[in-house]
Amino acid sequence: MNSYYLTLVIKPDLEEKDRKDLLDSLVKKLVGEDGKVEKEDLWGARSLAYPIKRQTSGYYAHYEVQADPKNAKILDKSLKMEEDILRYLLVRK
Repeated sequence: MNSYYLTLVIKPDLEEKDRKDLLDSLVKKLVGEDGKVEKEDLWGARSLAYPIKRQTSGYYAHYEVQADPKNAKILDKSLKMEEDILRYLLVRK
């Protein structure tokens, strides 16, 4: 098990339910069955320093998790494919 930081910037025009479902599914992919979420910090909507995919604001979410490295690779691939995510950062602690 490794410790990871996951920070996401999501499109701000998503409905609250859709945003929550997206975040929950991504965190479940990373954590898997053995890992755990140590900290969840939802920063909310904030303006961006520069436009990303024609968006001037984004919804920020930050997580600290314990996860298996193979789950991190799987999550990284699915984050690249997700259209509602403007930017993400997944780093090992």
